[in-house]
Amino acid sequence: MQIAENHVVSIHYTLKDSQGNTLDSSTGQEPLPYLCGANNIVSGLENALMGKTVGDKLDVVVQPEEGYGEVREDLVQKVDRANFQGIDEIQVGMQFMAEAPWGQQPVTVIKVEDDGVTLDGNHPLAGQVLEFSVEVTEVRAATEDELAHGHVHTDGCDHQH
Repeated sequence: MQIAENHVVSIHYTLKDSQGNTLDSSTGQEPLPYLCGANNIVSGLENALMGKTVGDKLDVVVQPEEGYGEVREDLVQKVDRANFQGIDEIQVGMQFMAEAPWGQQPVTVIKVEDDGVTLDGNHPLAGQVLEFSVEVTEVRAATEDELAHGHVHTDGCDHQH
């Protein structure tokens, strides 16, 4: 069976940056399942996997526009420390969920000053070239529930959306 939209695909992967540093990997863990066509993984990787079958191995280089996007300066902003009530010590690298016009947005603290905290709402991998090494381990038709919810249902899936 070939990878196509509305199929559930499981892959083993290793993600490296353009300097060859490993950023993430499924090695030693279960393969990563995703629902093809539902934006569960970055488009550059999903496009490269189309038409592949179980056992296929490939190396994929994904440019930022097909990965996590370019770095957007408008997603970096300084906010008042009063927004962090109940948090005694704010440190660079801490991550929080912020309320954005489009919903919850993860942000990372990039600077802490007396008059405020600078937050970056860009994905940590925005602006980076991503290098994936992938092996396809399973391809199957998605269930009606998976198609309706837009993601793979595993044994631990919470069906209440």
